[in-house]
Amino acid sequence: MGTEHSKNKGRRSMCFLRRGPKLPAWEDALLSGKEPKSLLKQGLRYVSLSLIMKGMTNTPDFLWGLPEVQKLNLSHNQLVVIPPSLGKLDRLVVLNLGCNCLKYLPKEIGLLRNLKVLFVNMNCLTEVPAELSLCRKLEVLSLSHNCISQLPLSFSDLTSLRKLNLSNNRFVQIPLCVFALRNLDFLHLGSNRLENIADSVQYLVNLQIFIIENNNIRILPRSLCFITTLELLNVDYNAIQTVPDDLYLLHQLPRIAWNPMDKGLHITHNPLSRPLPEVIEGGLDALYTYLRNK
Repeated sequence: MGTEHSKNKGRRSMCFLRRGPKLPAWEDALLSGKEPKSLLKQGLRYVSLSLIMKGMTNTPDFLWGLPEVQKLNLSHNQLVVIPPSLGKLDRLVVLNLGCNCLKYLPKEIGLLRNLKVLFVNMNCLTEVPAELSLCRKLEVLSLSHNCISQLPLSFSDLTSLRKLNLSNNRFVQIPLCVFALRNLDFLHLGSNRLENIADSVQYLVNLQIFIIENNNIRILPRSLCFITTLELLNVDYNAIQTVPDDLYLLHQLPRIAWNPMDKGLHITHNPLSRPLPEVIEGGLDALYTYLRNK
């Protein structure tokens, strides 16, 4: 009988070990009695985990025990902090932290060397860690709708970056590091506090979409005309009175655009000097002919 009692005790101990430490009640509810790995979904390309709109104020601890996850969506919660444990998920390719209450990112984000897509839009960031520049595979970065006024110079190392959204922040000038990102094809700086566009913008030789609407820009530099790859240039809602004579070099712009989603030149909502408003009413060809004949 003593032997049977020992066996039962041993079995109970083994069960306890298999279960692991008791999870907080809210994490247990999140799992609905399932194992954490059961939340993972195997897609065509990535192993993904979505915890969108779960009302979370903290990240669940079980998350950091899932190193196989490649695509993680924590958006639309009330997260205030992402812990340093994020660095354990070093297979991450896509990370969505959008629509939370984050005031900073952990420096351990620099350990995510496979990261290609990062959304941290609609948070409360005032700065971005320099360590993010260690994510050299990063191709898409959205930091829109935050309170950021500058970027680390080390961001110039993000040479794989193709799409950068810095709209709805507090930039008064385009960060210098941006001009080193020669592979950018999309740059959104709308709704900031920009007063000018530096001549260095001409180094963005692959830029196709450039949005700088709703700023305080008065002059478009001649150097902007050398980005002949531009298909959409949106400078609406600024303080622009005239345009550079060489604007006609932007031959990839198809039209004067009115719809925000359309490719072309968006410029009509500015205090343009006469006769520009009348010329523009005739379309882009009329504007280009006018500029060539000046």
